[in-house]
Amino acid sequence: MTTQTPQSANRLERILAYMVAGVVGISIIAFIAVIIGTSTGAGANDGFSQGIWPFVIMLPLFGLPIGFVLIIVLMVTNAVRRGSEARRNRQ
Repeated sequence: MTTQTPQSANRLERILAYMVAGVVGISIIAFIAVIIGTSTGAGANDGFSQGIWPFVIMLPLFGLPIGFVLIIVLMVTNAVRRGSEARRNRQ
């Protein structure tokens, strides 16, 4: 039986994973808040242009693309780490 050391995610990968979860999670919550606000009538008589609503409406427009870019960065860093570990194990 071969003895393999468990792969531990480094700090950068964990930070990126938590950032993806946070940004995408907050964006989805904001999207649901807009749906609930619309159904309860908060948008009547230009109500979405007042208070915190402009921020809540714009958050998914920026948060979801940022989350997508962070996922790509996470995949690239993971591939680089695995490649360097594979080269190190071959030698």
